[in-house]
Amino acid sequence: MIHKIGLAQMDIAFGKPEENKEKVEQWVRKAKEDGCTTVVLPELWTTGYDLTRMDEIADEGAEDSSTFLTSLSKKYSIHIIGGSVANKSMDGVRNTLIAVDSKGILVKQYSKLHLFKLMDEHHYLLPGQEDGMFSLDETKMAGLICYDIRFPEWFRKHVLLGAKVVFVVAEWPSARIDHWQTLLKARAIENQCFVIACNRVGSDPNNEFGGCSLIIDPWGEILAKGTQTEELVSAEINLQEVEKVRKQIPIFQDRRPEYY
Repeated sequence: MIHKIGLAQMDIAFGKPEENKEKVEQWVRKAKEDGCTTVVLPELWTTGYDLTRMDEIADEGAEDSSTFLTSLSKKYSIHIIGGSVANKSMDGVRNTLIAVDSKGILVKQYSKLHLFKLMDEHHYLLPGQEDGMFSLDETKMAGLICYDIRFPEWFRKHVLLGAKVVFVVAEWPSARIDHWQTLLKARAIENQCFVIACNRVGSDPNNEFGGCSLIIDPWGEILAKGTQTEELVSAEINLQEVEKVRKQIPIFQDRRPEYY
């Protein structure tokens, strides 16, 4: 099955959810006009890393964000990997990815498992406790968030659960953008799956972000790569490539987990 994926490599208005919602609808519309069947948004697209005001601007239960994204997906008949949003509950705020299908059905909420202490996430956010698995068009997929890609065991768990496509949403700084590309290529090669990663561009009061959004096939080939400016990064993926590569080099048959 062939899908066309669009990555909305956007800048994010710092701490301004309503302004960002207007921008997101423009990106979703653009992706649909470009023939995409799925559009992906970056991490914390509603607020950016306005961490000190999270308690004030976070979305209660991610309900408003989920309603907004399901309405967009239904309006434009497109799957949306809705980046992640600040999700407020009684015990605190989590960084939560939202995935909705083209019929406007919420299929997943995944809260970031690994908090990035270098950007003070642990002072303002709570870690998630569940995996990022979901299905679209009867294909098992997964969604992870930014720092998660530095933990190959967490990535591998989702592939062992059946994910053929792993989406990554991020606010990855320019200073470490080489790590971003190297880690993502490695995750695709070692797991023989599609890795589809959307990073933001622009800056906030403390950081500059590197773009370089990527669509990588199970062989580790880069199908599409973003620059450092706002743009829609897109490519077609053929899901049959996953099994083709896994038959060519059967690493999953050769695993010896009893020794790991």
